[in-house]
Amino acid sequence: RRERARKAGGSPVSFSLGRFGAMLRKEFLQMRRDPFTIALTVGMPLIQLFLFGYAINADPKHLPTLVVGGDNSRYERTLLAALAHTRYFELAPDLVSEAEASRALDRGEAQFVLSLPTDFARAIDRGERPAILLEADGSDPTAIGNAVAALNALNATVLERDVPEWLRRDAAAPPPFEVRVQRRYNPEGITAYNIVPGLVGTILTFTMVVVTSLAVTRERERGTMENLLATPVRPLEVMLGKIVPYVLLGYVQTALILAVSVAVFGIPVRGSLLPLVVGLGFFIAANLAVGFAFSTIAANQLQAMQMAVFFILPSILLSGFMFPFRGMPGWAQALGEALPLTHMLRLVRGILLKGNGMLDVAPHLWPMVLFTLIVGVIAVRSYRETLD
Repeated sequence: RRERARKAGGSPVSFSLGRFGAMLRKEFLQMRRDPFTIALTVGMPLIQLFLFGYAINADPKHLPTLVVGGDNSRYERTLLAALAHTRYFELAPDLVSEAEASRALDRGEAQFVLSLPTDFARAIDRGERPAILLEADGSDPTAIGNAVAALNALNATVLERDVPEWLRRDAAAPPPFEVRVQRRYNPEGITAYNIVPGLVGTILTFTMVVVTSLAVTRERERGTMENLLATPVRPLEVMLGKIVPYVLLGYVQTALILAVSVAVFGIPVRGSLLPLVVGLGFFIAANLAVGFAFSTIAANQLQAMQMAVFFILPSILLSGFMFPFRGMPGWAQALGEALPLTHMLRLVRGILLKGNGMLDVAPHLWPMVLFTLIVGVIAVRSYRETLD
């Protein structure tokens, strides 16, 4: 027995370089037969590297800003030029009314509204220190902090060459005008008001995509797909049959998250829940379609999970959940606009914090519908009615 063990490569209980080498060759062969896993292993760190290196920016600039009122004086022109020079404010070329500015803030089309008095120059020349009002969309406190600080820093020096001589002589004189900042929708700058509503979409993305991505692959690995293929059920019927039960699960999850958010974190609910219910239906359907598409493309549950992570990570990073959306470069914003989570975050925050109605959230509904249709077609076409 000892002679046979010696000829076979050593004692069974001792370490054998021969057996170890055989295992290495076996694993490398297995890896070569699964190029999809290797591609994800290489692609995932590269995507994270480029996203964090180029797309993520916690100091957003060129934030859309509307101007209300004003007198077109040299003081106003100097102030607006200085604001544009900071690169934090992207000033609209035309003045707007208060109603238009308020509506733009409600819909998220503008980040700031700067209101100037109509007697701005005359009040400065008299030394009356007129007040200018900067209304900011405070639903995302991290997006406006540096811009507000830049405006406050300009207050003392921006008009020092334009004000009358008698105002420049007094070094102890206060700034020629006063800056008042109003953080709308979140006046206290509470971070939970931004993060907690966003968890509605983020948690649903995790659960819906992951659970559904395992639907078909689990059937195939357990051998029950043969029984399913023996029935006259069509691919569309299979997809709907596997998706619809999770729609109800998604609504239950949302109700639980909202209940805890209001009871524990004090999140306000300023809008109607009907637009939220409608938007949730489209969002849940979009994520379930993604998960079902992954389950039809993947060969096993491991690949399905890897594809789910490959979709979830960019969704969180590019949607505006963790980092300001307007801080990303143009190409990253274009990718983010194509993701359902981006529109769901705006919809939920708009309804809960801003009191948005159906007309306000309508621009965020059709992108999710279009996304669902495109991914649904891919899923149905990828569904295989044979086991090979």
